[in-house]
Amino acid sequence: MSQNVKGVILAGGLGSRLKPLTDITNKHLLPVYDQPMIFHPIRKMVEAGIDETMLVTGGNNAGEFLRLLGDGRQFGVRRLQYTYQKGEGGIAQALGLAEEFAEGHPVLVFLGDNVIADSLKPYVQKFRQHPQGGMILLKAVDNLSAYGVPKFKGAAIEKIIEKPKKAPSPYAVIGIYLYDASVFRIIKTLKPSGRGELEITDVNNSYIRKKRMHYGILPGHWADAGESIDSWFEANLMAREERKKRR
Repeated sequence: MSQNVKGVILAGGLGSRLKPLTDITNKHLLPVYDQPMIFHPIRKMVEAGIDETMLVTGGNNAGEFLRLLGDGRQFGVRRLQYTYQKGEGGIAQALGLAEEFAEGHPVLVFLGDNVIADSLKPYVQKFRQHPQGGMILLKAVDNLSAYGVPKFKGAAIEKIIEKPKKAPSPYAVIGIYLYDASVFRIIKTLKPSGRGELEITDVNNSYIRKKRMHYGILPGHWADAGESIDSWFEANLMAREERKKRR
């Protein structure tokens, strides 16, 4: 039975890797070619058929999102809500703030500094038909030491290793996830990591241990616009090329 999937965009963080560009603004408000970065995940969700979205932000510039996005109707969003994450509690903690918004439905979680060429529609449609467990999206990249990397056993993921010195596969977990409603129960069981945060890798590994994690591999371009100044610049170039293709 197909279920409604709600969207959660995570747009907090201090943006320290993009300084000095982020000294006076949230990194997700920086331009990526001809649009603010935050437009990208919203448009990707609407394209995938998701019209109810919560934006989780933090820091000193949270009010700027409301000024920029309003109620989201300009993007085709039927319901756009906002919530605030105090401090740097981690991705899993930020997701946990959306439990009431999710109302028991599955969620598509999108880290707001991901810029992708591919449509998310086929992955969302597949998950809607069997909305149990989780699904992570992977992409083959070179700098694997900066990301969570899946270790495979046959065709299944055995575990996710965070920032490995020696990568067990050529794929990075890029920060786009689909979860059923049990994700919020999992988050409540987590303990802070050594850096004092609730880690999304721990969430994913919990699903993996229960053999309830699936995955998809993105074939098109991907850029992590928040990883470094160079990555942000690469995201701008990628967005420009994608825009040229649509003209």
